[in-house]
Amino acid sequence: MISFPPGIILFLGAVLLPLLPRRVRSAAFLIFPAFTFFWLICLNPGDSLSVHFLDYSLVVSRVDQLSLCFGYVFALITFLGGIYGYHLKDTAEQVSTLFYAGSSLGVVFAGDLITLVFFWEIMAASSVYLVWARGTSLSRGAGLRYLMVHLFGGSVLLAGVLVQLTQTGSMLFTYMAGGLGAYLIMFGFCLNAAVPPLHAWLSDAYPEGTVTGSVYLSAFTTKTAVYALARGFAGWEVLAWAGAAMAVYGVIYAVLENDARRLLAYHIISQVGYMVCAVGIGTATAVNGATAHAFAHILYKALLFMGAGTVLYATGQSKLTNLGGLARAMPLALAFYMVGAFSISGFPLFSGFVSKSLVVHAAGLSHMGL
Repeated sequence: MISFPPGIILFLGAVLLPLLPRRVRSAAFLIFPAFTFFWLICLNPGDSLSVHFLDYSLVVSRVDQLSLCFGYVFALITFLGGIYGYHLKDTAEQVSTLFYAGSSLGVVFAGDLITLVFFWEIMAASSVYLVWARGTSLSRGAGLRYLMVHLFGGSVLLAGVLVQLTQTGSMLFTYMAGGLGAYLIMFGFCLNAAVPPLHAWLSDAYPEGTVTGSVYLSAFTTKTAVYALARGFAGWEVLAWAGAAMAVYGVIYAVLENDARRLLAYHIISQVGYMVCAVGIGTATAVNGATAHAFAHILYKALLFMGAGTVLYATGQSKLTNLGGLARAMPLALAFYMVGAFSISGFPLFSGFVSKSLVVHAAGLSHMGL
C-alpha cells in the first residue's frame, strides 16, 4: 500500500486552522490528530511512499512496527493535549503545535536521511514558539537559546548526513555501522535526547514554556531522538553507559530543584536515560523496553506537566516552597497527578513499572552492570 506521511494531515490542519472562525478553532484543532490516529490505524507494516529528487529516491514514508508505535502515541498526545488546552485562544500557538507534532511524525516515518533532516528542522523551528508564547523576558531568552542550540544540532546532523552520503552512497535511514558521518549524526540525535553535557537547553526552556506548550515539549523532541537512536544506533555500547549516567544525573538535579516544572524537566533527562541505555544494550528486549518506556513516559509525563500547569494557572506559583494545602483545594488535580507520579515511580500496576522492568531485565540478560 502507498502511504503518504501521516504528519501531512497535521500540517494541513496548521494551514487551515487560522482560516476558520475563532469560536470553532479549539474544537477543529482536535479533528486533525483524531484523523491522524485513524489514518495510522489503517496503515500496515511494509507500506511506503518514495519520490524521486534529483538523482535520489527519497523514502518519505516507511511504515513498520517501530514507527507505528511512536506514531500512535504522538497522535494520541496531540489529541489529549488539545483537550487540556481547549481554552487556548492563541491561534499561533495552536498552529505551531500542529507543525511541531506533524514534523515529529514526519521524523518517525522518514525512510531516508534527507527527509529526516527536513522534518527535524521544522520540528526545531515550530517548537520554539511554544516557549516564546508565554511572553515573559525569561521565556524569550530561553526560547532564543533553545533555537540556537537546535539549529547547531541540526547543522551537525546535516553535516553527518552529507558525510554519510559521500562515504556510503546511500541515503536510507537504517542501522549505521560507524564512520565520521555516523558519529556526527549520533551527535545530532544525542543533543535532542538531552544527553549530558548536551542537555542544558531542556531544563532551561521547558519550564518557561506556556502551560499547554510544556505538555507538548515534554512529548516530542526527546522521544523523536530516542526513536532515531533506536533506528540507527541500537547496540552501540557508548549509549548504554551514557544512558545510565543520564538516569542518575537527571534524578539528582530533580530532587534538588524547587521549581515544579524545572523538576519535571530534569526528570525527563533521567527517564530518557533509561531509553538511551536500553537502545545502547541493543537486544530485542532492550529496544522493546526503550519503546515501551517512551510510550509510557509521553503519557505520564504529559499528565504531570498538566498537573503542574494547572497549579501554575490557578495559583500563579510553581515554586514548591510557596505552595501548600492544594490537596484540599484541588482534589481532582491531585488524583490525576498521583497517577502520573505512581507511573514515573515504577509503582506496580502502573505503566512505568512494566516499561522500566523491561529495561532492567534486558540489562540483566545482557550481563551489563548497569
